[in-house]
Amino acid sequence: MRNLPRSWLLPALALLAATLFTACLAVGPVRLTFTEVWSGLAGIGLDAHGIIVREIRLPRAVLALMIGAILGLSGAAMQGLLRNPLAAPSLFGAPQTAAFAAVSTIALGWNDTLSWGLPVASIGGAFLSVFLLIAVAGRSASLLLLILSGLAVSALAGAGTALAMNLAPNPFAALEIAFWLLGSLEDRSMRHVVMALPFIAVAAVLLFLQRGAFRALTLGEEAAQSLGVNVDLLRLVVILGVALGVGASVAVAGTISFIGLVAPHLVRPLVGHDPARLMIPAALTGACLLMAADIAVRLIPATSDIKVGVLTSLIGVPFFLYLIMHQRRSLAGGVA
Repeated sequence: MRNLPRSWLLPALALLAATLFTACLAVGPVRLTFTEVWSGLAGIGLDAHGIIVREIRLPRAVLALMIGAILGLSGAAMQGLLRNPLAAPSLFGAPQTAAFAAVSTIALGWNDTLSWGLPVASIGGAFLSVFLLIAVAGRSASLLLLILSGLAVSALAGAGTALAMNLAPNPFAALEIAFWLLGSLEDRSMRHVVMALPFIAVAAVLLFLQRGAFRALTLGEEAAQSLGVNVDLLRLVVILGVALGVGASVAVAGTISFIGLVAPHLVRPLVGHDPARLMIPAALTGACLLMAADIAVRLIPATSDIKVGVLTSLIGVPFFLYLIMHQRRSLAGGVA
């Protein structure tokens, strides 16, 4: 893959994404061939195949594509903003606060998982993390102070989520919250797609439009400012875009971790270190990773369904530790 011409990277990723999307429609308790999948989508095959593909598996596949793409794009944007390969959307506490807001509404009986109030609450929680971050660290704070403030917001949101589960009105509500927090794309409908799509689309546009500023920022903040980049505004727009996309994703799929961290790293050796060229490949890679994970949880033999958020965490945590060790060796080599 390292010798793959860069002009072929996007078509190759797009082809892989299309193949995995079709596999998402084919894999399940009832196995379908790719021909049966496309016949079911077109409505020219058996009625049973059409129902399985269009009503059961299509919303799940579309959500995996959308959520994986926005998480990958958010990770690339965060790493471009902070100029740090270890940055991820969870850095500023957006997923944790979005989960806390959604869990609270479920625990208090204000919304159910099919209510339009749930994405509104999740996105509101993600925005709340942004406003808390700005209030604590200030708009012109250093990146280190922003990171520390984000960790504090994440810890507060985690504690609030635990409290909401503890105060759940009945054991069934607590169980629903626990399973929802594990992250899953099961039993989703086109209504979930319609709820999440507008917010994810706006977030993607906001983040993608900053690609030129990320390129200038690689020269340093002072150099970027001399080139006309408003660094404070850039920081605010990126945080808001990440909060919007991640909040919508959490609302319909629960907490899915590490896609935003892993996806940019997989394609960075192929596109170089230009953050502007990284964004679309990272989005496509994020979509491929989440679709592949969703296929894997259907194929892994288990007495109960494995949640896709659990699988991404099991894969992502070792990868994160590897990145930390790799960066430590790089810094030690630089000092030597």
